[in-house]
Amino acid sequence: MNGKARRHLRGLGHHLEPVVRVGQAGVTEGVIRAAEVALLDHELIKVRVREAPENQKVVGAKLAEACDAELVQVLGKTFLLYRAHPEEPKIKLPD
Repeated sequence: MNGKARRHLRGLGHHLEPVVRVGQAGVTEGVIRAAEVALLDHELIKVRVREAPENQKVVGAKLAEACDAELVQVLGKTFLLYRAHPEEPKIKLPD
């Protein structure tokens, strides 16, 4: 993903509310399933990290890898994940 696409996604994600929350158990199967469903529905999601055993960057990287998504941004206790819909992408990324 290039810088222009990341900037575009960060702009779109600024006003989003977190739809997935990672708690003290970290990245569990339940969190992965919730993120998978949310990515399929929205393509771009905001995730909030609360009291996780690892820092936000590590949690974001783990969840992105588990969901086959891109970690777009880590900002404070939240991060953005992006994965294009396999059949009908809603978000058009700039070239």
